[in-house]
Amino acid sequence: MTSELQALAGADILTPAGILQDHTLLFAEGRIEGVTLVSDTPGTARVWQLDGGLLVPGFVDLQVNGGGGAMLNNAPDLATLRTMSQAHTRIGATSILPTLITDTPEITRRAIAATIAAVTEGVPGIVGLHLEGPHLSQTRKGAHDAALIRPMAQADLDLLLDTAAQLPVLKVTVAPESVTDDQIRAMTQAGIVVSLGHTDASFETCQKAAQAGARCVTHLFNAQSQMGNREPGVVGAALALGELSAGLIADGIHVHPVSVRNAIRAKADPGCVFLVSDAMATAGSDIDSFLLNGRQILRDGNRLTLADGTLAGAHLELLDAVRNVVAFAQLPLQAAFDMATRFPADLIGRSDLGRLAVGARANILHVSDQRLLQVWQEGQALS
Repeated sequence: MTSELQALAGADILTPAGILQDHTLLFAEGRIEGVTLVSDTPGTARVWQLDGGLLVPGFVDLQVNGGGGAMLNNAPDLATLRTMSQAHTRIGATSILPTLITDTPEITRRAIAATIAAVTEGVPGIVGLHLEGPHLSQTRKGAHDAALIRPMAQADLDLLLDTAAQLPVLKVTVAPESVTDDQIRAMTQAGIVVSLGHTDASFETCQKAAQAGARCVTHLFNAQSQMGNREPGVVGAALALGELSAGLIADGIHVHPVSVRNAIRAKADPGCVFLVSDAMATAGSDIDSFLLNGRQILRDGNRLTLADGTLAGAHLELLDAVRNVVAFAQLPLQAAFDMATRFPADLIGRSDLGRLAVGARANILHVSDQRLLQVWQEGQALS
């Protein structure tokens, strides 16, 4: 981080007020200082002259299982978190929630300890932790190990409440079948972002969970009850209830393009649909297979599966997801970028992320023709 005032000029700038042309983006000490007309750029600033393109906020990814060849489940330590963060920063996700897929209590505690250490040491890009399981539904387990799924006990709740007190952000995916509304309420009161996922719950059950404080649905359409004519299910609840937001894997594999379009158009305010990568170890790497809970995950193009064909996470970069929702839903570019930046940042209460505004973190992407040209993280340019 440098105290020198820096200026990015020569590209359009995506701001909360819209896309600005003929302006300069100013930042110093890792924070956005402002946006000014090119003619008003301070003479003391170090100017980066860009050749067109668009400046957008760094992506905020709330579901990152692995990256750079590493999986949090396989090695829940500080080195893995650094590897994951570096891999995702290179592909534009400058702020991530490392995500632990259902595992043993020992692995869970190690992942929690590693994330607390990463936040304490200021590892760039690590903004908290997402625990996806183990309190899920057996019938909607997806790629989670059924042998490790179990109801939430008091000791589990106590661990989560203690963890929430030590992390800036803790997100927990649970199935209402495996937790009580009182447990959801206790987590919410402790500041935990409770998300409903891997669940066969009814609309009414989801509605009660939302009233208890649940604020999100994990990977909309996947591993959850679908919307039917007489039972709206989790999907119907996610779209109809304004209290809930919903993560979406927009890779064209997990969710049909028409379903992506319909979900975005149908979502009730103030909740929103936001983009997640659900990235596995393959993200930012060339590997084509890896292990999860002792089971091999295979990559075929952008599809990741268990040996039996069950989808197992995704091989997706959020810039590709932005491109996809523009095409699938005919969204304006700013609305699509909001789904990968401002919306997830707001869900976790981080108004300093996901926007190019005064006081926000200087996490900046330079894109052109939907290609990522340069990344600045906390004001530092990646080489």
